[in-house]
Amino acid sequence: MAFKLSRRDFLKLTSASLTGLAFSPYLPAEVEFTQGPLIRVATTQVSIHKRPDDTSAIVGQVYRDQILNVYEEVNSGTPGYNPVWYRVWGGYVHRARMQKVEYIYNQPTLPVRESGQLAEVTVPYTQVLRRTGERWTPLYRLYYTSVHWVVGLDEGPDGQPWYRLFDELLDITYHAPAAHFRFIPDEELTPLSPEVPFEKKRIEVDLKNQILTCYENEQIVFQTIISSGRLNSQPGPNGIPTRTPAGKARVVVKMPSKHMGNGNLAADIEAYELPGVAWSTFFQYEHLPFQGHAFHGTYWHDNFGVPMSSGCINMRTEEAKWLFRWCLPTAAAEEIHPLTLDKKGYGTPVTLTQ
Repeated sequence: MAFKLSRRDFLKLTSASLTGLAFSPYLPAEVEFTQGPLIRVATTQVSIHKRPDDTSAIVGQVYRDQILNVYEEVNSGTPGYNPVWYRVWGGYVHRARMQKVEYIYNQPTLPVRESGQLAEVTVPYTQVLRRTGERWTPLYRLYYTSVHWVVGLDEGPDGQPWYRLFDELLDITYHAPAAHFRFIPDEELTPLSPEVPFEKKRIEVDLKNQILTCYENEQIVFQTIISSGRLNSQPGPNGIPTRTPAGKARVVVKMPSKHMGNGNLAADIEAYELPGVAWSTFFQYEHLPFQGHAFHGTYWHDNFGVPMSSGCINMRTEEAKWLFRWCLPTAAAEEIHPLTLDKKGYGTPVTLTQ
């Protein structure tokens, strides 16, 4: 996966200004006004209500990946589990299926290490294309704050610099505009409180109240609301029940970037494909075979405090990153395996209670 690009070619390819990159036809169009907060519709369809209340009249609809200006954030008191609404053009939308986003364009750069460099998407979404000969075929959209492995820099179909990304689930590469990615420096992966003895760290998850708590020496050092697995009786897309089991577990694998989903090559934005799930910390139950349960970042909803997942523990992405750095085994940048792109080890204990 090493980069194969001369310095001369690199300078030639990156000589275009960020203004030119921003107006490429392959990049998502910016909304008319970007001075205030922006949100992306993160599900198929969301209703616009006349007032910040589910019982008020529906006055319109917005659809997946539309970018909306937020004129005001309102705590209406309803619904009680997530009472935040956004005032947008025409009315109000509930926060549950929205993602706060930004447009931040970046100067393309070569990687720090030849095995690949972690990078974070810094625009609402970017369109992936897969190159076969001279043909470019659309695949997934990669979303704001998702994390990916950059393994090359090439000229894209618009003549601009595009990063070559490695998908560990499918074992393939595809491309996306380089201006849409921020390289994650190694210091953002350095372990937190490494001086605390192994046996003095633990994680507790209260599934009933959807609260995650981290302890050091029996003192709370971090607490947040999460979204565990949906309380369905039917199995999820992978055939495993979506309800997150209670029990004792232990962290066993960390992956800063993970493609979750069915593993299909699909351009359908409604397909169950979640490439670049950030800061995935997998745990193994004592009483169950490994089923891929993990703490991880979330770019497809903002409805924490309510069961939403297919079994994992959904977290706000920055909080998942904190947990990734804090719990054991440590997974500093130089410790990530260059082939498997993970860090395995006997890690921090986890207790999940109903």
